Amino acid sequence: MAEHSGGVENGDEWEDLAVRTIRALAMDAVRKANSGHPGTAMALAPLAHVLFGRVMSFDPTDPAWPDRDRFVLSAGHASVLLYSMLHVTGYDLTLEDLEAFRQLGSRTPGHPEVGVTPGVEVTTGPLAQGLANAVGMAIAERQLRTSHGSDLCDHRTWVIAGDGCLEEGLSHEAASLAGHLGLGRLTCIYDDNHITIDGRTELALSDDAARRFEAYGWQVIELGERANDLAAIEAGLREAMADEDRPALVILRSHIGFPSPMFTDSPLAHGNPFPAEEIAATKELMGLDPEQSFVVAPEVLDGYLGATSRGRQAHEEWKLRVETAGERGIAFAAQVAGDLSAAIAAPLPQFETGAQIATRRSFATCLAGTAPLLPGLLSGSADLTENTGTDLPDARAQSAGDPGGRQVHFGIREHAMGAAMTGMALHGGILPIGGTFFVFSDYMRGAIRVAAISGAKVVYVFTHDSIGVGEDGPTHQPVEQLASLRAMPELSVIRPADANECAVAWRSALEADGPVALILSRQNLPVLAETAVRGAEGLPTGGYVLSEFGNGSLDLSIVATGSEVNLALDAARVLADGGLTVRVVSMPCMEWYLRRPAHERDAVLPPAVPTLSVEAASTFGWSAVATQSLGIDRFGASAPGPEVFGELGITVDGVIRAARSMLAGTSR
Repeated sequence: MAEHSGGVENGDEWEDLAVRTIRALAMDAVRKANSGHPGTAMALAPLAHVLFGRVMSFDPTDPAWPDRDRFVLSAGHASVLLYSMLHVTGYDLTLEDLEAFRQLGSRTPGHPEVGVTPGVEVTTGPLAQGLANAVGMAIAERQLRTSHGSDLCDHRTWVIAGDGCLEEGLSHEAASLAGHLGLGRLTCIYDDNHITIDGRTELALSDDAARRFEAYGWQVIELGERANDLAAIEAGLREAMADEDRPALVILRSHIGFPSPMFTDSPLAHGNPFPAEEIAATKELMGLDPEQSFVVAPEVLDGYLGATSRGRQAHEEWKLRVETAGERGIAFAAQVAGDLSAAIAAPLPQFETGAQIATRRSFATCLAGTAPLLPGLLSGSADLTENTGTDLPDARAQSAGDPGGRQVHFGIREHAMGAAMTGMALHGGILPIGGTFFVFSDYMRGAIRVAAISGAKVVYVFTHDSIGVGEDGPTHQPVEQLASLRAMPELSVIRPADANECAVAWRSALEADGPVALILSRQNLPVLAETAVRGAEGLPTGGYVLSEFGNGSLDLSIVATGSEVNLALDAARVLADGGLTVRVVSMPCMEWYLRRPAHERDAVLPPAVPTLSVEAASTFGWSAVATQSLGIDRFGASAPGPEVFGELGITVDGVIRAARSMLAGTSR
């Protein structure tokens, strides 16, 4: 080995140069962007090299190969490490892309984003999200392997997490779930560098991570001060691979910023570019030319060809196995491609007009009817399976002993449920459904946001959608949640009026490209004759004319969602008896409605006609479509549901009063 610092132990000469090169790229990219986190990338360069160069199975010529190993950088602030590895291993990511790190429109954003950079599996950055995503990926892999055979699905999930990931509460939820399920193909490497932005981790952290994960049921491998020893790192990773019954935590004590003379083990290495003179000094220490930037020697690229050639060979062998598997291979390919056509084409269930059915119950009917047509469906809840209608009839529970089970009991872990669902969806081959009470969507909001950014195809089933929850009181009665989720880009929020709209909402969720939140009632709602006629075509538009009462020119439009649609219909009949002409519009998905061309929206809600919105929730956001709003801009109360509706004015009489008051004000 050459005489320099910053290299590795127990590696070939090209590997030593590769590690030094990756460290240099981390400094160069962050310096040029004048933004980023070089220190972790520098410290973990040997680990990344072992993963990509010695251990993982992947094919850069086909980043979407279904049986590739999945790599998740939960410590997403170290994105330059992942980008550097993708470049040197032959993914479609150039040095010019690295030079454009963190710049507008580049393929190397500040944190990894799925769909932006080839080879990036999940969007990471919010700490611990990636770890929980990886749990979902491991569930997906095991379910596919159990269902279709290890000859078609046989890969692993690798994740790098830091101190921040393990401090976040989400990591506790996700790790507990992974240990309980015995996800033996999941390995997390914990970068134990003792540094956070404020200073050393000892300022706020004294956990014993090893004992904590052992208590979760994980295999724990402590490598200690071996962050630059390639042989020791590889041995630790392979030891983790040998235990198929438990997820593994490999603890690696690294030194952030190594081998920088000034910034090794310094919080300043975490989120700051190194000064030019320090970069030069560090490169000189590593035996690299301090005058050059963004340099990757040919022998480094040639060296990684061995790893990628192994992956390509494994890929070709896998394709042959799929081809020779006959119908089993065809079924596997269709599932990983996300083919939901059979379920989408299935007839919708019919609900009797006038029947009283909670939309959570009608959803359960729809789910049960289509489940046999959705082999990739995994349905579960946060300890509320029957309550939320997410139970699959006769389905076995997903468990360590029954990894093929389609019913997932996430336990009281909403955040882990949401993040694991994102991982399942982005893994491919799985359609995850997760249910909880709507008010508890707050617990999983971080995961929902990442799913929306990622375009992950997941379905959230949020029930007990309003003050109709009743006696449980304001802690359990959602008020602001509808407005909050509607404000989130790329998330479709659907609140159906009755069982008919619920059935169409389920089909629309299957057709949607990204995440969908179904907002369903606890209490029974009447099945409306109007939705039976118009709902199938109307719901996918977001908002549609449900009915019109009176014979003259239009005086008023009432737009409502969910349980309030029936109130709007009854109020419109009374107003029409008083001589008004009133239109009732059902708006199950405001986002879809607002995306329509203006002339289509105007045909539903004519802008010259006063519009009253009615919803048992915050009025925030309704100004986009309504002149005035009847809603709830306070917290609820503990009492039987009908009494709470009456107390807060969400009744037929309340709608009538609000409409007459608005029209009186309009006439003035």
